[in-house]
Amino acid sequence: MNVLALVSDPSFSFFSFLEAIDTLQAVLLVLGLVLLVAEIFLPGFGIAGGSGIALIILGIILTARNPGEAMAMVALLMIVVGVVLAIVIRSARKGRLSKILILKSATRGEDGFRSTNDRSDLVGRTGTTLTVLRPAGSADFNGERLDVVADGSFIPAGQQVQVIRVEGRRIVVSPDQKTP
Repeated sequence: MNVLALVSDPSFSFFSFLEAIDTLQAVLLVLGLVLLVAEIFLPGFGIAGGSGIALIILGIILTARNPGEAMAMVALLMIVVGVVLAIVIRSARKGRLSKILILKSATRGEDGFRSTNDRSDLVGRTGTTLTVLRPAGSADFNGERLDVVADGSFIPAGQQVQVIRVEGRRIVVSPDQKTP
């Protein structure tokens, strides 16, 4: 049999399933595509994408005239999805999309970027505990209320403390040895 005769045969058409699409199948297919696109933008566990794929497959099964045609359309859908996914992943790694998604610059401390304020100026200052430190609590340093951590010992409220070191946001104090 000639290929041209096979293609011109009215019973054979690559897009013959378009004739069989009713309103229900069209809604299922469109809703499935919308859910697949929504999966890209919505954080989640793949519920929208999984539902979208299920609706598309259901729409294909309802549209197909026989199980063989349904299997062929699902296989074609999987091939198309695989190719599109491969292109998107390649673009995300090496292509134009990677320039949008991947941050190339770094914010380093040497360049003046800090995640917290440098409070090393507090070392040696004395203040009064506002709460019991066991080991964390609050202390007042000349009108400035700070969250502090006791250096290994229980310190009651109202006692004089001295800042012995600052580790990032952690201000470590010990009982002030100067006060009787």
